[in-house]
Amino acid sequence: MKRITIGMTAHVDAGKTTLSEAILYQSGEIRSLGRVDKGNTFLDTFEIEKKRGITIFSKQAVAHFGSGEYTLLDTPGHVDFSAETERALSVLDCAVLVISGTDGVQNHTETLWRLLSRYHIPVFIFVNKMDISQLERQSLLNELKARLDGNCVDMSPLRDPDELFDELALCGEDMMDSFLENGTVPHEQIQSAVAERRLFPCFFGAALKQQGVSELMEGIDRYLPEPKRPDEFGAKVFKITEDEQGNRLTHMKITGGSLKVKTALESGEKVNQLRIYSGTKYTTVPEVFAGTVCAAAGLAETNAGDGLGFEKNSVRPALEPVLSYKVILPPDISVNTALIQLRKLEDEDPQLHISLNEKLNEIHLRLMGEIQLEVLKNVISERFGYNVEFGRGSIAYKETISGITEGVGHYEPLRHYAEVHLILSEGEPNSGLRFETNCREEILDKNWQRLILTHLEEKTHIGVLTGSPITDMKITLASGRAHLKHTEGGDFRQATYRAVRQGLRSAQSVLLEP
Repeated sequence: MKRITIGMTAHVDAGKTTLSEAILYQSGEIRSLGRVDKGNTFLDTFEIEKKRGITIFSKQAVAHFGSGEYTLLDTPGHVDFSAETERALSVLDCAVLVISGTDGVQNHTETLWRLLSRYHIPVFIFVNKMDISQLERQSLLNELKARLDGNCVDMSPLRDPDELFDELALCGEDMMDSFLENGTVPHEQIQSAVAERRLFPCFFGAALKQQGVSELMEGIDRYLPEPKRPDEFGAKVFKITEDEQGNRLTHMKITGGSLKVKTALESGEKVNQLRIYSGTKYTTVPEVFAGTVCAAAGLAETNAGDGLGFEKNSVRPALEPVLSYKVILPPDISVNTALIQLRKLEDEDPQLHISLNEKLNEIHLRLMGEIQLEVLKNVISERFGYNVEFGRGSIAYKETISGITEGVGHYEPLRHYAEVHLILSEGEPNSGLRFETNCREEILDKNWQRLILTHLEEKTHIGVLTGSPITDMKITLASGRAHLKHTEGGDFRQATYRAVRQGLRSAQSVLLEP
């Protein structure tokens, strides 16, 4: 049995959750159909989701149809929660992009399309709400070709085969050769074209009325091959959550081999329990195999984007919050208490970028918009039992430098000593921060060098123009000094921070806008 993970993606209100509900119903996984407007769908289970009628948190369900076991990941469609959607993309085998037949391709649809291209995910397109659309099927298909990709092809089963083969032949030289020689295109070539993103099968229907859903399911089962998976263990972490009992859960996709309960990972941590979720319910299993999406309990050091086994960590997210807010706490809640609690939420949504302004003793975070702000208030109230307010949002600028500069930091109070020399150099746009060492061990012991790199990575360093976080530069450890008797680990923390600050002050700083 092939195991496939499908991401359900769409602009908000295109009918993505309704389509997910229809797939689960037609595959026999649920006995009755819920509705978004009635707040009783299988996947939108949080109260605020039911109230607003939108998906806020990505959730999974398992469906069996055709020759495979399919894990549906229903992702948010609202732009405020697009970071949650992007985290799920790293574990997908394919995506279903739902288009509203009444609205066609919208701006956020194009953003999703670019993300799917960035992660090189095969895409099936379902044009929904055709029962109430004033637009003709061909008109919508022409828009898909013009705004998304020219290789969007209507793969509805009732199409004339000759017309279909003629159109498929334009999606690749291999299919063109087969068509010219035999008048047909082999099934294997169609599968390869879908997997390689040279062909995007399109289907039309109305999910609320169960129209076109079975054709989409049959198309996915028929045209999407199972990816080749290695025997060696590998997994991608895409989400961190906490269950009702307070257990920390690491949601991951097994990309190779298998994972058993009580297995020790490279970090030394052991998996205490493996869960396979479908909606709010889950089953525990002793072992999970390649292609499975599961939640592991017992891991405290994992983060969204981590690669386990042979997998590497995910690339830097393409979407980042553009607004910064100050958290206004009630009088009886201390900043330190709130900071610890909000760090848990940052585990679940790394894009919150929780930071503490030590001078003002204020907590700041970053969000995508007003809807996410309201959701966060609700989450804090439900999880931690108090209400917060937020200051007026401001643009989340970043800073970088132009050219190359040196920063030197000294820390030398009584019986303490550390000295750090750093080279700060301009990086490529959207490259983030990179840290490395070019210091000889006879000048500074390797252990001290590692400690300095750790201190560089552990802190959000602030620029000198607006106090915004720095990005897009490389910081290289060039030299340093320690004292045989008087140097302690904390001394290098202070010296490192001072070196970064001194380097930024002497550099030509550049302000970056979202």
